[in-house]
Amino acid sequence: MIPVKLEIQGLYSYKEPQTVHFNQLTGAGLFGIFGAVGSGKSSILEGILLALYGSTERLSDRGEKGSMLNLQSNHLVINFEFLGGKNNQQTFLARYAAKRNSKDPEKVDPAEHTFYERIQGEWIPIESEPERLVGMKKEHFKQTVIIPQGKFREFIDLTPGPRAEMMKELFGLERFDLSGKTAVLFRKVKDEKIRIDTQLQNLEGFQEELLDEKNSELQQIQTQLKEASAQVDFLSKQVKEREKLQEKFSEWKKFGERKQELIQQKPEIEEKRQLHKEFILAKTYLRPIWNQLKETKADFEKFQVSMNESEGFKKTFKKTIDQLIQEEQELKVKNQQRPERESKVRDLKKVIELKNLHQNLADAKQKIQSLEPSIQSLKSEQSALEKNQEELEAQAAQHTNPDTNLLSELKTSLQSWKDLEEQEASLVEILTNFQKEEKQVLRKLEDLQHKIPANFHTPDAWLDNQRKTIRQIEDSREQLMKNLGLNAHAHLLQDGQPCPLCGSKEHPNPLESEKQELQLREKEQELKSAKEESEKILLIIQQRKEEQLHLENHQNNIKVRSSEIAQVRQKLETLKSSLEKHAIQTISELKSRIEGLAASNQAREKLLVHLQESRKKWQDNRAKLEKAQQEFQQAQIKHEGLQASILTKKEEIKDPTFCKPFFEKEETDIRQMIAKVERDIENAVLEYEGKQKRIQEVREKQAKNEADFVNFQNLWKASLSKIEKLETEYEEAKKQHGFENEEELIRLYEHSLDAEKVAKQIQQFDQQMALVESRILELEQIKELKNFKEEEFLQLNAELQLKKSEEEEIQQTLTLLREEIKTISVKIQEKKKLELEHAKLEKRAAYLKELEGLFKGSGFVKYVSSIYLKELCHTANQRFMKLSKNSLSLEIDENNTFWVVDYLNGGKRRLLKTLSGGQTFQASLCLALALAEKVKALNQADQSFFFLDEGFGALDRTSLRVVFETLKSLRHENRIVGIISHVEELQQEIGAFAQIVLDPEKGSKVSYSF
Repeated sequence: MIPVKLEIQGLYSYKEPQTVHFNQLTGAGLFGIFGAVGSGKSSILEGILLALYGSTERLSDRGEKGSMLNLQSNHLVINFEFLGGKNNQQTFLARYAAKRNSKDPEKVDPAEHTFYERIQGEWIPIESEPERLVGMKKEHFKQTVIIPQGKFREFIDLTPGPRAEMMKELFGLERFDLSGKTAVLFRKVKDEKIRIDTQLQNLEGFQEELLDEKNSELQQIQTQLKEASAQVDFLSKQVKEREKLQEKFSEWKKFGERKQELIQQKPEIEEKRQLHKEFILAKTYLRPIWNQLKETKADFEKFQVSMNESEGFKKTFKKTIDQLIQEEQELKVKNQQRPERESKVRDLKKVIELKNLHQNLADAKQKIQSLEPSIQSLKSEQSALEKNQEELEAQAAQHTNPDTNLLSELKTSLQSWKDLEEQEASLVEILTNFQKEEKQVLRKLEDLQHKIPANFHTPDAWLDNQRKTIRQIEDSREQLMKNLGLNAHAHLLQDGQPCPLCGSKEHPNPLESEKQELQLREKEQELKSAKEESEKILLIIQQRKEEQLHLENHQNNIKVRSSEIAQVRQKLETLKSSLEKHAIQTISELKSRIEGLAASNQAREKLLVHLQESRKKWQDNRAKLEKAQQEFQQAQIKHEGLQASILTKKEEIKDPTFCKPFFEKEETDIRQMIAKVERDIENAVLEYEGKQKRIQEVREKQAKNEADFVNFQNLWKASLSKIEKLETEYEEAKKQHGFENEEELIRLYEHSLDAEKVAKQIQQFDQQMALVESRILELEQIKELKNFKEEEFLQLNAELQLKKSEEEEIQQTLTLLREEIKTISVKIQEKKKLELEHAKLEKRAAYLKELEGLFKGSGFVKYVSSIYLKELCHTANQRFMKLSKNSLSLEIDENNTFWVVDYLNGGKRRLLKTLSGGQTFQASLCLALALAEKVKALNQADQSFFFLDEGFGALDRTSLRVVFETLKSLRHENRIVGIISHVEELQQEIGAFAQIVLDPEKGSKVSYSF
């Protein structure tokens, strides 16, 4: 993450909008943000955290957001633009906005927290978590990228567990937590093993011996099947020969039965043949004439009825037309009176208008009368307000204008006075503590000096003497060990015989082994005591060096704090001297002067507020007076206009005598009468037009009825002539075709006989009779047909079926046996495969069980985390050893605890917590830089960013110089480092920086060195 720009308004001391242009600051590689205590430097980091994660370091995430807002601001807005993503190639904008509740200013409404990404020059809203954009949680962000006040050494102070958890989350080490996956695999293998064991139990009875037994049985059944198949083939051949003769016999018998059935059907067929013949004659020659005669008689009756109906309609139409003509004349007279009635309606409408005008005239007169006293009252009030305003202006002129710059300067001086006194008290307390610790160290050094024997001037001389004593004891012990080696040959010595080592034949004083062993044990005990004494001396020397180092540190700290106290006191004296020109000697006088100036300023402000309120009242009253005068003038104009309108309307009335009584009536009654007359006029017109249209329609129907009567009369005469002709033709046809009985003919006409179907039945009967007789004659020519016996054929067929059943049973047994053999073979192969798989699972389960023990309790994750921490220490030591002049280095033990290797004390280890404040700062800085470097590599970025907000005040000038040179060297590593501090020495060394100044009126202001 590389910051680009931060826009901040309404946060803590930032009253007005301010912009921090990081893109210009980060270009230098090393930049600073400087300002006095309380100027708002750290608020920049608070703003970045708030924009990214929605919470700050000082306040909790909930319940205290009201304290973040500037007390004189109603809203808070933070826009933070930064580079992120892989290699910092994407540009993002984090925005945080909140405002006070409009009803309760002490409360803050829920904030808006949004993220945007710049795509093709436009900000596009995105739904994303800050952890994904930045690449880490807020807690880790405060430990590796932006380190607020009080959080710099937090990584060191973490216990091993949380520190390993942090490394796990920061570097994604959860991928090495394989315990869960291993347990799942082990359970799967265990379940699979149980499954295979179950399958093997089910296959326990399938053996190779069983397969051999079933194959032998198969050969026997195959021989039985071959014999049964031969018998079935012989019988099948005989049955097929008999089946052909049986089929012919059955066919001959069937045709004989069919012939008897046809003979029985013949009388019925002959009867149908006669009925079909008569039906065809009647239908072809008589039925058409009879149908025409029937239809003509129906038309004759229909025309007779129509003639009678037309005669009746003729009388009805004449009566209706006479009635309609009379009603038309009455409506015509009524419509001729329409102009006169419409004129009276118009007069009545003008009566309504005159009544409304009279009412409006009375309202206008009443309004004029009501406005006159109101205008007089407003004029009196205006005069009183003008007099009050003149008095307030005179009082304001008498008050002197207080010097706001002086008041602001005195307030700043008061705050500086308090800060310097608090700083002096704090430094004095620190100095006192250092002096106490110095005395304690001196007492410890004195105690250690007393432990050194009086005959030694220095502990080193004491140590050299002790080492010399140890060497003497070791030489004596070595000699005794050699003697014991010679003792192994002492038993070979004999008087008169040469010694195997020296060749002497005399042995006056041979070695005694027990005495030598006793002396050796005494020397070893003496050597052990001497070495313990040596270690004791080394411990005293080590403690003496540590206490001397502590003494030097305390003396340096006392010197630095004394210098700082002198500087603070000098600043306080300078401040007091600057206040002497205002006749201020003490802080109480300064407070009194500020209170007096503030009271004078408040009195003048209060007077100006009253004057402003008086002017506003005068302007409001003046506006009311002008409005009332304007309404009065408009009411007079309206009154005169209404009088003129009334005179004009009276002259427009045509019949005053008719209208006079209506002036006393209500407007609703007049309007009802007007509406009634208008409806009557309109209805009279519509009814007159409707009557004329109705007369025309009835006359058209009358003419049509007369024409229909003539037409029906002609058709009636034609139908009568046609009936006579058809009756003559019908009688002649009956005689010609031999039909005398009319009732019999009618039955034929009405008969439902399907002639085509009956003809087809007769034809089919004739064909079937001929076919049956021909086939019977043909079959009777076959030999042995009449000698065929059904019982013999059935007996032979039954024997064949019995043999087939036996063959099928043998075949079924053979098939089942083959399937059984096949199943046994498959099961044996399956059993072998399962046994092989079971062996593999046994081996895999053993491996997984061993891995489960290794991964249990996140052991592998802790191991990988320790590797990362060791690598982190290695990277940090490259800087820390330079800062400590190769006297100190960092180590991490198997429990992930930080240790310091002290090369000034023989390379012995001690806890990191034993370092001094400055050394702890150096170690924390080196670890933080190393951690940031690892995060940079993790995010695959060419550049990385690191922001620091504390620690430089704890360093002496030399350490500060070394740290500063280290920070400057980071520019060559493509690293960007930002520093927030009030230390003036840093400001002189850093070329690119932002200066934060707290303005009493406008809040914190940002300026730049470029």
